[in-house]
Amino acid sequence: MKQQGAKSNTSTLAIIFLTAFLDMLGLGIIIPIMPALFFNGDSIFFEMLASKELRSIIFGLLLGAYPVMQFFGAPVLGALSDRYGRKPVLLFSVLIALFGYILFAYAVTSGQLWLLFLSRAIPGFAGGNIAVLMSSVSDLSTPESKTRNFGLISMAFGLGFILGPSLGGILADHEMVSWFSYAMPFWITAGLTLVNLVLIYFIFPETIKVRRTTPISPFTGIKNLAKAFTIPDIRSILMVVLLMALGFTFYTQFFSVYLIEHFQYSTREIGLLYGWIGVWLVITQGGIVRYLSYRVAPEHLIKYALLAVSLIIFILLLPDKPSWYYLINPMLAIAFGITSPNLLTLVSGLAGEDRQGEILGINQSMQSLGRALPPIIGGFIQVLSTDAPIIVAGILVLVGWLIFMAVLKKRHRANEK
Repeated sequence: MKQQGAKSNTSTLAIIFLTAFLDMLGLGIIIPIMPALFFNGDSIFFEMLASKELRSIIFGLLLGAYPVMQFFGAPVLGALSDRYGRKPVLLFSVLIALFGYILFAYAVTSGQLWLLFLSRAIPGFAGGNIAVLMSSVSDLSTPESKTRNFGLISMAFGLGFILGPSLGGILADHEMVSWFSYAMPFWITAGLTLVNLVLIYFIFPETIKVRRTTPISPFTGIKNLAKAFTIPDIRSILMVVLLMALGFTFYTQFFSVYLIEHFQYSTREIGLLYGWIGVWLVITQGGIVRYLSYRVAPEHLIKYALLAVSLIIFILLLPDKPSWYYLINPMLAIAFGITSPNLLTLVSGLAGEDRQGEILGINQSMQSLGRALPPIIGGFIQVLSTDAPIIVAGILVLVGWLIFMAVLKKRHRANEK
């Protein structure tokens, strides 16, 4: 019976892994394509928005459409999964994501800017299924295996981060193959998402043990922000989650524009660099994190890794040759790869067994807000300087580290009493 249960858990984790991988694949594909749509002269959207300032602002707003909707979707989907189960909510969200990829491909081909926004907003809401995936992992995990399993799912995000930008950069480059285009990566991702939908329907079991009736409202995300700061044991950690998400999003969304403006990078070159970063995320979250989880407490790892994230972001502004980024960015990937699953473990550990969906939904709301604000704000900041979003990124993560150190100091004093 135990062997059967272990096999069942393994197959379930495999499907969760695939779903998380495709979520990040869809997000990663955007990284080299979106800047090219607005800052490369061969794009129809470039011709429509001739002013650089206008292109920067529209670029930021479009990047923000997905995480803004994810901000509203994550707690709703998390609460729905607590009430009705993980499986039906996953099926719904993946189906919506499939529709979004198809719509994006059509919008890029037809040159309709409003459809481009719609194609990011709709799957953005469905992208809130990250809270459901993490809740499913928590359902299947023991306290001892939780960090390792969260690290496994983080590795899926890392793999998606490798293949997403690389696949997007290559399949969008019509100079490599004449029929490649900006739309092609999204047709490929739509096909893979369809396969994922079939696997969830036929193989994925229900993982929830205790169902809980949580109020559901389209404004739950906003309420979660207020609630996050009223839970004494968790609010400081959630603030760290928010600041890290803000800083890292400024980096991921605007570093590609920095590469285009300063080093004239092509979509293929951006994709390959981000793919190299993803390789180190996978190595970190699939190997280093699992190794360290047996030996070092999460709070001790975060204390050093979070500071490293901040300092390395600042260092990105120093090189005068782009080849340096193949050395610097992996160090950033390692530091971030250690920080992310260990922060998630702290948040999950502070939630009771019957509140995993709710608390992880709140956590996802904070991360979604952290991914939503930088594109919107950064589009305006970038008008001043392409360096500015990177500087802001480093400052935000540094403030998050200072708050985390204050939390550790407070806990240390409490333990001494």
